[in-house]
Amino acid sequence: MAQQQEPVPGWNRELGGTGLVVSAVTAGTSAVGRGTATGEDPGSGPRDVATIRAVLDSPIITIDTSNGYADGWSERRIGEALRAAGGLGPGQLVISKVDPRDRDFSGDRVRASLEESLERLSLDSLPLVHLHDPDHFEFGEVTGTGGALEALLAMREEGTIESVGLAGGRVAEITRYLELDVFDVLLVHNRWTLVDRSAGALVAAAAERGMGIMNAAVYGGGLLAGAPGERSTYAYRPAPEPLLRTVEAMREVCAAHGTDLATAALQFSVRDERVDTTVVGMSRPERVGVTVEAATSRLPEGLWPELEALVPPEELWIESRLG
Repeated sequence: MAQQQEPVPGWNRELGGTGLVVSAVTAGTSAVGRGTATGEDPGSGPRDVATIRAVLDSPIITIDTSNGYADGWSERRIGEALRAAGGLGPGQLVISKVDPRDRDFSGDRVRASLEESLERLSLDSLPLVHLHDPDHFEFGEVTGTGGALEALLAMREEGTIESVGLAGGRVAEITRYLELDVFDVLLVHNRWTLVDRSAGALVAAAAERGMGIMNAAVYGGGLLAGAPGERSTYAYRPAPEPLLRTVEAMREVCAAHGTDLATAALQFSVRDERVDTTVVGMSRPERVGVTVEAATSRLPEGLWPELEALVPPEELWIESRLG
């Protein structure tokens, strides 16, 4: 399989100090396999595989998944696509995350999680594995003897994985993990977008440490990508009216500059020099080309200060609203 050429200079970038190279956009696969897992769309398997095949045939060289996505079906569909394609092409990477089983996030569970992922993906190793959503557990439970973090770091020492990432949401808790200074990569979601800057200090701290930075959910769960009035939630929670009004004002600014809000929301992240790759969900084959085009299209520089002037106050950001 031949690797696609970079669509624009700087499309492929170093991921912090890991030695890994990623594309400006990473294919997110949380929706891949969901129809099978839930039973709502049991015939979706071929489409899921076709989606991953489209990614493999595109300039996107990085695929992000997780042990727990769609109860393992995300990784299974990626594995099917890789086998059909004859494996990964030059420079292509699959990144995954270790997940608990029920409430078990022990070291033994982490090792089992990785073994499951490798089997599903039909891969012998992974270049980067994230500790996934540790903020859902007690800090001492995850970081203590016999816990998830100990096992993950040991696997890096053993050479089972190359780099260890930290993927999570709640900024205060994720900051505690970041300050342990043991992670190679940070993945944040919903918190560094056109309308929400909750992860600003966290991203800055990771950049100061020379960590790789992955930014996910830049559409806020769809609010910044949908049609006017189509969605009223941000990060899967009801969005306050002032935030919805801000989104519509930003939409009008984008239209005046000859573009759309979804393109601007994606490029807000892609153009940030600290962000090595932006994770964008892929659920259909046609989504791949559309995303590459949006990420690489030229936008007028005058757009950005106008959008920045509309950024809502901190009390409307998701971290403030979580309490």
